[in-house]
Amino acid sequence: MRALGWIIAAGLLAQPMAGAAADLRPDQQAFFGLYKELVETNTVVDIGSCTQATAQIAARMKAAGYNDSELTPFSVPDHPKDGGLVAVLKGSDPKAKPMLLLAHIDVVAAKREDWVRDPFKLIEENGFYYGRGTVDDKAMAAIWADAMIRFKASGYKPKRTIKMALTCGEETTYAFNGAEWLAKNKSDLIAAEFALNEGGGGRYNAKGEREILAIQVGEKAAQNFTFTTTNPGGHSSQPVPDNAIYELADALEKVRGYEFPVKFTDTTRAFFTAVAGAPQTPAPMAAAVKRLLANPNDAEADKIVSLDKAMHSTLRTTCVATLLSAGHAENALPQKATANVNCRIFPGESVEGTLAKLKELAGPKVTVTANQPVRPIGIPPTLDPKIVGPMKTLADKYFPGVPMLPSMSTGATDGIFLEAIGIPTYGAPGVFIESDFSGIHGLNERIRVESLYVGRDYLYDLVKAYAG
Repeated sequence: MRALGWIIAAGLLAQPMAGAAADLRPDQQAFFGLYKELVETNTVVDIGSCTQATAQIAARMKAAGYNDSELTPFSVPDHPKDGGLVAVLKGSDPKAKPMLLLAHIDVVAAKREDWVRDPFKLIEENGFYYGRGTVDDKAMAAIWADAMIRFKASGYKPKRTIKMALTCGEETTYAFNGAEWLAKNKSDLIAAEFALNEGGGGRYNAKGEREILAIQVGEKAAQNFTFTTTNPGGHSSQPVPDNAIYELADALEKVRGYEFPVKFTDTTRAFFTAVAGAPQTPAPMAAAVKRLLANPNDAEADKIVSLDKAMHSTLRTTCVATLLSAGHAENALPQKATANVNCRIFPGESVEGTLAKLKELAGPKVTVTANQPVRPIGIPPTLDPKIVGPMKTLADKYFPGVPMLPSMSTGATDGIFLEAIGIPTYGAPGVFIESDFSGIHGLNERIRVESLYVGRDYLYDLVKAYAG
């Protein structure tokens, strides 16, 4: 699950993209075969098979020279189709801690009748590759697997051990989650000094110009809560003030009206500082951002900055009603009413603290519970120069003139499971998406051919920069 849409709020610089992709190099042709096979393997949870997809990648890795001891396919009996793969390329320096490349290979469901093209066929058209997962997250999964194959086939000997984990279950709340399972059951297998993951990237503007690069450094945690009201009910011809629907509605209105306090991490402070200083940021917004950075309790400044919905969400925990269910008959007073409230919890806050606030807002007549699964809260990594430096250096080579900012995802990725066991996780830049979010999670998902291949080269060099 990617989240870059908000980052253009500052209206930063733009760079024209290169022309149409030329004929593919031999190494690109090999990569395309892997990528196409992965996109065309249906990995929707409970419909397709991540296990099949990772087995196909493992076969390619074996052909490149990996042996069984370097490849660990995994699954559990209850979820045989939700398997994943861990690969290890051993480094030459035992003092250098490993690095980990993480990507999920499951995708959001896609109905053929809703799409212009078959979502599970990779189709090239007008300079784009179309298909479910062409961006989220099979672009990164294919790039990581391709890099590992190229390293082995070329005889490259990294100083630092390079690990790769391809996992299933990121897109579905109640699915078996491979990253979570590895963190809880095979932590030694994936132990690393840091990890590279989805969540960063780049964005084109509406003119097709490269506009901005982002490094994801931290993320919110997604948590659902259920609000429940009950009542003996009765005949609708004799209504009484004590009504389950009205009580639920009153509670949700309190949630709607409440703003969690403004908070900053090092990442979001750096981001908003850049926004305030950008020449294209309107003067009232720039001034308000500066005031809020100086005083997070400045309500007037918060009101101005929060007119931008993405900035509003970047500043705080947010909670919103997303599902409702009530009543049992059209001519009866409701005996039960429930609502799902989806919260995105700011790093450093907790599920328990958020639950306590929701209970306070809902009042004594409404029961509020935290839904399972309760996932870890995001632990933002530091803006480590050893991580950020190589990203910036290579960005200057591949994307000269394009600004690069640290970002906090308002969504969520599997990075939370790695951070929970002490692996700082960064969303790597490199692959650019469209200003309309490229159809990710929606219809007609697509990626520019140029974006895929240039991003592949950037990320390959980035891994070598860390490993060597």
